[in-house]
Amino acid sequence: MTTDTASGTGSDTGEPTLTIDELAARAGITVRTVRFYGTKGLLPPPVIGPRRVGHYGQQHVARLALIEELQHQGMTLAAIERYMEQLPPDLSHRDLAIHRAVVASWAPDTVETVSAEELRRRAGRPLGADDVERLTAMGVVRPNAEDAEDAEDAEDTEDADGYRVDAGLLRLAVQLLDVPLSQEAILAARKVLVAHSRAAAHELSQLFRGEVAERAEEDVKSLSAHMQPIVVQALLTTFQRSLRDEVHQWLAASEEGRSS
Repeated sequence: MTTDTASGTGSDTGEPTLTIDELAARAGITVRTVRFYGTKGLLPPPVIGPRRVGHYGQQHVARLALIEELQHQGMTLAAIERYMEQLPPDLSHRDLAIHRAVVASWAPDTVETVSAEELRRRAGRPLGADDVERLTAMGVVRPNAEDAEDAEDAEDTEDADGYRVDAGLLRLAVQLLDVPLSQEAILAARKVLVAHSRAAAHELSQLFRGEVAERAEEDVKSLSAHMQPIVVQALLTTFQRSLRDEVHQWLAASEEGRSS
């Protein structure tokens, strides 16, 4: 990732770069952990700006998210180092997000009950009432008290002020809080993605089912374990390229419209 040190902005996003404190807060870890990852080669060095202050960009944020996901899979630090060493050093934050999505696809669905303080820590940023409302509308966060049948039951809940959180989708949903789209548009996009993803999964499962119909159960399980991350990465890569082509065509059409 190249960075404009004079203006303190990353050329791949145009956003202000982050100090080490801001990066740590965004990732929900300590500054000491960020520095430790740097010494291990898990993070590229920051760009040094005026007054010798290090600046971090979206690639650092994405790498920390990938490291966190690998940790959730139970990988040791040594295994994470080996995994990260195999990645091309010039991967963009978007490519790193694809890697994280593939890794996350191996994990079972997890819904956890957390306190309001823990929710903010995992989000890596302050969450106002409007933010929590949007996360709830996305189906990623649900107030824990909603699971109680009435207010009296809610008072008996161990953590009535806490939340039930879809851990696999929380980081993505938090990123959507900064996207300049209405809540209605985000929910409509989610509906489209879920519908088409289920359709693709159904058709692929039918295709693979024919291939393994006569095989032993252990062979079927082995094939499934190997194919899941491959199929997920193929879907993500294909979708990313298709979306890029659609955006390019949209921008080209807009340019033609303005010039005519």
